[in-house]
Amino acid sequence: MVFRPGGEAVSAGDITRSGDQARPQEHRRGVLRAAALLLVLGVGALLLAVFWDPPTGFPHALHRLLELTFPVLLLAGGLLGAYELVLRRWLAAELARISGPRIVEALLPHQVLEVLLDSIYGPNDANRDVMIGVLGGEGRRPLGGDLTISTHTEVHLELRAVDRELYHLTTSMTYSFKKNVHVDRFIVFATCNALLRDSISSGCQLPLFEMWFVPDPELFQSSVDDMLPSVQLRIDYLDHEGRHHEAESAKLRLREVKFQQWADYLSFFREDMGPLPRQNPRQHMGDLRIFECDLSDIAGDDHTVSAIESLSVRATALQNIDDGFSYWQAPYPCYVDRITFAVKELDIDGTGKFQFNIAPFTFRSNTTSTKWIKAEDLPDLAVQSWLLPGHGVALLWRRGEEREEA
Repeated sequence: MVFRPGGEAVSAGDITRSGDQARPQEHRRGVLRAAALLLVLGVGALLLAVFWDPPTGFPHALHRLLELTFPVLLLAGGLLGAYELVLRRWLAAELARISGPRIVEALLPHQVLEVLLDSIYGPNDANRDVMIGVLGGEGRRPLGGDLTISTHTEVHLELRAVDRELYHLTTSMTYSFKKNVHVDRFIVFATCNALLRDSISSGCQLPLFEMWFVPDPELFQSSVDDMLPSVQLRIDYLDHEGRHHEAESAKLRLREVKFQQWADYLSFFREDMGPLPRQNPRQHMGDLRIFECDLSDIAGDDHTVSAIESLSVRATALQNIDDGFSYWQAPYPCYVDRITFAVKELDIDGTGKFQFNIAPFTFRSNTTSTKWIKAEDLPDLAVQSWLLPGHGVALLWRRGEEREEA
């Protein structure tokens, strides 16, 4: 027994039957009434044709018409009733079973999901954010050729104090993609603006990118400059002849994109994006920087990159210890097994006063404790679920004296 909205109790069988009936009951009853009327008229015409012996002239012509009409009426009524009672449901089920998946596969991903979201959520410009988040891209190429989906993702966060005020956050990610990502560029967005941070995933139409967020605007420029030399990439890729290769770069050359070209990388610099009005690149020159690299430079002179099978990224950022948190956020749909942490070196004095807490923002996670714990007791986070853009995990910390004051 389940309850419909409003409190009406119905059985599971009733729900199933109502789902099978694609048309309203009034329409079904109307069709059956029409079939019954045709059968009654056919039977009446048959009886008149058998028992009426008319004289010559017009009555005889009418009798001949009844003889010709009653089979048509009986056949039409019988077929209409049989179709509505038996054949229609079976035929619809067979057509859906045979043609449904092929029709869906023939459509572009954004067409399928756009219609589905509009029918369930109702027409809304914000449905685009859901569509891009679920698909991992715009979905405007056949068979998801422009989508980025990682089916196996590994994440490691390492915190290491520089002094008593600053620390280095080293983030290591490995993505294994469901379908090869046909791209030869890797993009990095760095920002200290929370609005841009939350808009880049929807605004970026390029398939392979990472985002760095520096919470402290005063530290932004120096932190990004400090981070650039630390970036390391490793790729498994296919060349233009379809041959598999592996390559890595211990020191990556990232070219900074001029602000005049930002509109080529982020759609909200070209047009309104839902409730976000079109942004002026000049107004964000102090809180946004964009970098890119040619992945063929990593592959060397012998090969050119045609598609990426997997990608590993490692980068180190300078952050303020007093921020009290660091986090990782999925740039595209990622299935994450586990997120690991190394935090002991945040305590430069070795006093053991730092306490930590893991705060995942995901569909679900196997969080074992919400208590503040010491570095040596901090567990890995077993996620074992999909993370969409906007999902991730935050690592929080506080000093011992902060706990005592609290």
